[in-house]
Amino acid sequence: MWALSMRAVRVGRVNRPVAAERLPETVSFAPRNLHAHLLPLGALPSRFTHRIGVIPPMHNSRLSAGTSRPAGRRLFQAFLMLFAVVAGALTFSGTAQAHGSVVGPASRAYHCWEEWGSDHMNPAMAQEDPMCWQAYQANPNTMWNWMSMLQDGLGGQFEARIPNGKLCSNNHSNFESLNNPGPWKTTPVDDNFTVHLYDQASHGADYFKVYVSKQGFDPKTEALGWDDLDFITQTGRFAPANDITFPVRTSGYSGHHIVFTIWQASHLDQAYLMCSDVDFG
Repeated sequence: MWALSMRAVRVGRVNRPVAAERLPETVSFAPRNLHAHLLPLGALPSRFTHRIGVIPPMHNSRLSAGTSRPAGRRLFQAFLMLFAVVAGALTFSGTAQAHGSVVGPASRAYHCWEEWGSDHMNPAMAQEDPMCWQAYQANPNTMWNWMSMLQDGLGGQFEARIPNGKLCSNNHSNFESLNNPGPWKTTPVDDNFTVHLYDQASHGADYFKVYVSKQGFDPKTEALGWDDLDFITQTGRFAPANDITFPVRTSGYSGHHIVFTIWQASHLDQAYLMCSDVDFG
């Protein structure tokens, strides 16, 4: 079930209500006509949040005009109590169900949100960033739920459970557009670069696995499969934190590649599979 949080986020010059996402251990989404105009609660990392404030209760003119003062006061107090309970529940739900993503090099979904989340109705997106445009047209949740690329209970059997051609969506139909080949925007990197995970809920990590698409694989024309990847590294454990970074060392790559990252979260058997488009020069 989805509901509106009684908070507002100011992004650029636009104030929007924030949708409280309820993402249990399987991903659920708001109706398209609602979520096309709402950002999920917790969608903004602190460095991108400019102002968050509480919306005060609205004055009920009918109450003061048509109800006696004692009765009106009691009704208004009851309304305030109900409002406080509901708002508190929504805030707790949104915070408790937050997740995370690779933000550097930016995953495909995160890139689309970072670049267009505050300007998603701009028709220029179709020409300037056609892959984000097609993703948003297919399902706005691809952008809003950039932090929710999770699968439960894979047991580390990633190749057996995630089919070829579905790696960039983590086999989620809601994120299917992320598998589409095309001119995805890239992040310039050197042979040695840093992976940065933003973890809203501080899940921690049992490990990360990092792969790079093989030299000769073309992300503009081919969907990613397991045989298209070179395994680069697997990390150790990371304690819970909002920001986790670690170095990656490669050699022999040039041009547009996909960095494919598996984040095995520590709090549950919960795995996040993400594609980041990079340019090795």
